[in-house]
Amino acid sequence: MIIRPIKTRIFQEGEDLVAFITDHFKKLQEKSVIVVTSKIVALAEKRTAVAENVQTKEKLIRAESELAIPTKYVWLTVKDGMVMASAGIDESNANGKLILLPKDSFKTARNLRNTLRQRYSLRHLGVLITDSRTVPLRAGVTGVGVGYAGFRGIKDYRGTPDIFGRKFKFSRTNIADGLATAAVLVMGEGNERQPLAIIERAPVEFCDRVNRAELRIDIQEDMYRPLFSKLPKH
Repeated sequence: MIIRPIKTRIFQEGEDLVAFITDHFKKLQEKSVIVVTSKIVALAEKRTAVAENVQTKEKLIRAESELAIPTKYVWLTVKDGMVMASAGIDESNANGKLILLPKDSFKTARNLRNTLRQRYSLRHLGVLITDSRTVPLRAGVTGVGVGYAGFRGIKDYRGTPDIFGRKFKFSRTNIADGLATAAVLVMGEGNERQPLAIIERAPVEFCDRVNRAELRIDIQEDMYRPLFSKLPKH
């Protein structure tokens, strides 16, 4: 698998996202995956806000969340079926504003894929919209896919044999977040100005329709649910 981050100029709020992408990709290979950071998608949609004070920001976080719990550093929230800090609202590289998550990253990924497939005359093309997330009990952030199109987001090994013939009962590989983690690693989190990337030779199954719920787990079935009530208080 080859991942190439693309250095760009600064994307402006309200700018045409398709024009920005096509300016930086003169041609694309068949079976490529284009990676787009959620921040420029949100800027294209003008999904920004100005927080006059802490109370205004708190109100915005609550409005953007399905569940919001205050913690020592940030709000722990659930949005779009994912646990994240402060509903994904970000102040970094925002020029004094708050940047929200895109309105519907799956829809945007699908629309981008349709447009770009026609533009570059491709049969198989993936689009992945990324953000950053923390993992419980681990320092630092990694990439996550908040929306994607053109490929299956999960590979299911259940019922298939391992190298000794024992059948898997639970194993599934999260393709979308795996690609996002690898891409965000090379795109950077600071002032690299690399909001786009191209992935070639990705180990994915390309498809025309995506099940946006394929990566979700019901909270009652999540293996981590019992953990936090049993942690020592220190």
